[in-house]
Amino acid sequence: MVSSNVEWQLEKGIGEERAICIADGDVIAARLRWPSELETGTIAEAKLITRRAGSSRGTAQFADGEMALISKIPRDASEGAALICEVTRPALLEQGRGKLAQVRPSSETKRPAPSLAEQFMAQGQAVRTVRTFGSAWDDITGDALTGVIDFPGGSLTLSPTPAMTLIDVDGDWNPSELALTAVPAIAAALRTLDIGGNIGIDFPTLQSKAERNAVNEALGVELADWPHERTGMNGFGFVQIIARLARPSLLHRAQFQRADMAARLLLRRAEHLEGTGTAIELTAHPAVLAKITDGWREELVRRTGRKVVDRADPALAPEAPHAQFITL
Repeated sequence: MVSSNVEWQLEKGIGEERAICIADGDVIAARLRWPSELETGTIAEAKLITRRAGSSRGTAQFADGEMALISKIPRDASEGAALICEVTRPALLEQGRGKLAQVRPSSETKRPAPSLAEQFMAQGQAVRTVRTFGSAWDDITGDALTGVIDFPGGSLTLSPTPAMTLIDVDGDWNPSELALTAVPAIAAALRTLDIGGNIGIDFPTLQSKAERNAVNEALGVELADWPHERTGMNGFGFVQIIARLARPSLLHRAQFQRADMAARLLLRRAEHLEGTGTAIELTAHPAVLAKITDGWREELVRRTGRKVVDRADPALAPEAPHAQFITL
């Protein structure tokens, strides 16, 4: 359960905004925003590309070329019409395919999506901008990149699929004890990896109804303040959760936009380097370096006061970039 003494801390990174929620000194949640994307809350003009006869659904295209699924199309709107649309769900990348963003017509004034700070303030949550929250972000993104989280007696394996995010519970303790011990780790992972949408948890099979009820009750306690709906555990140990999906989770970013995430992690490490040198050397897989835009490099130079040079290493895993000071 989450303490009432909570505060969101915000880092305004290069190419992204990062936030962690602190309760009594512990990180209990995280959120990530990439401002260049078509995000939930964006209101912008789009062109109606297709609509089926007699249907209020179709496709729309925004100025940057991104396509979206549109619903609630006005009856008098024909293909080619310009509509002001609000994004209700961003595009989601998945294995082998992607889901288009979802939008609907809006009568409101065009505006960009709210920043993380604006989102928190609109919800009445305390937020404070900090220069860095240290290694906490590396710990969170490390879990996202591996998809494996250890807990006493076992581990969670998290796998985003087109149907749902699956969480598999595995370990060598007896099934009932393992399932109960996994519950706090599951609740923490849902918050720190910002997972929403359709979620399936595969617990060990528990033979008795009393054991299954104990797990259901534990989930109820741990997720009491996390908005969701959930089924009770079935005879095979499976629990399904439905939560609001407003943005890609950190897990989805790590699994399907790995090079993009690694590039931003590299810039964060470079920005907060300690030491001396006339330049910063960015060492990464070529696919990661290719994601760093000229604008991001210029911002890194501005923030650090150092020149920036690249060193491509094809043998380096995309998720393992590093930065160091050098003297030119």
